[in-house]
Amino acid sequence: MKTENKHTWRTRLHEIIYEADTPAGKLFDVVLLIAILASIILVMLESVSSFDEKHHDLLNLGEWIITILFSIEYILRIITVNKPIKYITSFYGIIDLLSTIPKYLSLIFVGTHALVALRALRLIRIFRILKLARYMGASNQLANAIKASRAKISVFLFAVLIASVIFGTIMYMVEGADSGFTNIPKSVYWCIVTMTTVGFGDIAPVTPLGQFIAAVIMIMGYGIIAVPTGIVSAEYTKASGSDKKVSDEEHKHIQTVVLNSQCCINCLAEKHQDDAIFCHKCGCKLHHD
Repeated sequence: MKTENKHTWRTRLHEIIYEADTPAGKLFDVVLLIAILASIILVMLESVSSFDEKHHDLLNLGEWIITILFSIEYILRIITVNKPIKYITSFYGIIDLLSTIPKYLSLIFVGTHALVALRALRLIRIFRILKLARYMGASNQLANAIKASRAKISVFLFAVLIASVIFGTIMYMVEGADSGFTNIPKSVYWCIVTMTTVGFGDIAPVTPLGQFIAAVIMIMGYGIIAVPTGIVSAEYTKASGSDKKVSDEEHKHIQTVVLNSQCCINCLAEKHQDDAIFCHKCGCKLHHD
């Protein structure tokens, strides 16, 4: 009887923490979202020296409260799954650890307080809380388009690098050290900054010939920026065209799988169908009566 009660307790807590299909689960996600946003605000305020000097104790107290809350949540996530190491070594498990442990390290090691800024990593967890995975289909298409374009983009970038070295060397010979072009690497750096239309302004040509060459490089920069965009767009259009061949039944099936928030207590697999009883990955029962 005690085993069944323990199992029911772990199962219910798992549904609250890992899922959002129940009122308790939704409330947990809302509270977690507020805590994450509060943590990010504290990180930003702490970086403002004038504000930190006046309200350091208050900010420190807020840090500890949020750190303790996330520590409790981290522990609960571990004890509510059958395979804790699965969560600990998962992407979000690592993010949770990295965003929580710096505050404790600042007590042990001197000079590690700056690592508290790693709490900003908690912002990544919003993707999990808001179930933004449902929109990952479009991002996957873009990622696939970039992957398919990698050979063309690599060749293009190599050509740009060669052009930067050539123009950088020319500017080094034309302008010289008096204009700030003290060496070829620095001249190449100027060329890359100019070609990408960034223009820091720390180095600038002063001779008429150098200014003419700089103008040519600037004009080239606009074309250079457009080339990778065109390559990726072509691949993206091609991929989108192929996706239209997917049948309505398959599309409906994909949407059904993606929108569900059920999470397996055994392997942490997600994206189950609404009427699923067992995990599609490990076969474990999703909910225990």
